[in-house]
Order: sequence, then structure tokens, then C-alpha cells
Amino acid sequence: MKVVILAAVILGVSACAVIDPLVYKINIPQGNFIEQRDVDNLRVGMTREQVRFVLGTPVVDNSFRDDDWVYVYRMKPGRGEVVKREFRVHFADNVLADISGAYDKPENFDIPLAE
Repeated sequence: MKVVILAAVILGVSACAVIDPLVYKINIPQGNFIEQRDVDNLRVGMTREQVRFVLGTPVVDNSFRDDDWVYVYRMKPGRGEVVKREFRVHFADNVLADISGAYDKPENFDIPLAE
């Protein structure tokens, strides 16, 4: 009887390892999803409202540095590696001054928008 119970326990525990690859696991995105084409629309001298229109409202709100906005994105796929991206927008005198992070700075970033 002990052998039958032990075999059932071992079979039950090992079944989880066999079935796990067959189980569907969802992708879990969190934060601000930004693409390079969104970043390409940014120009030095843009107002906060214009940046918010292009990129959306940042998830991370820094209470101590109001001049820096941080856009964070994290994707945990059902299978595979976790993807993390961080993008920073810096304002000076309430206009866009600089950007940095996971995306390339646009070639014409330093050319202000025509008014």
C-alpha cells in the first residue's frame, strides 16, 4: 500500500513538470509602451502639455524632481526573458531640454518646432 501511495505522489508531482510547457501563459505588460516613432516626434522647446500629448502621462512621478519625467515599460512574456525599458525626459524652465534612455535621440531633436 505504501508503494502505491508513494508512486501516486511521485506521479502527481512529476505531472506538473510535464504539463507546464503545455499551459498557456499570458504576457503581462506594465508601464508606458513607447516606440521610436513617438520619440522621433519630440523637439527641444516643447511644453509639458505637448510632450504629454506625444508620449502620454508618465507612470513614475518623482515628487522631488518635477523637471524629470520617467517613462518605464516592463513586459513579462508568458515564455522568455523579461523586457525592461526606461526613458527620461528633462525639462528646464517648463520646456523640453533633453531626453535619454532606451531610445535613440532624433536627428532633428535640437531644431525647435516652428511657431
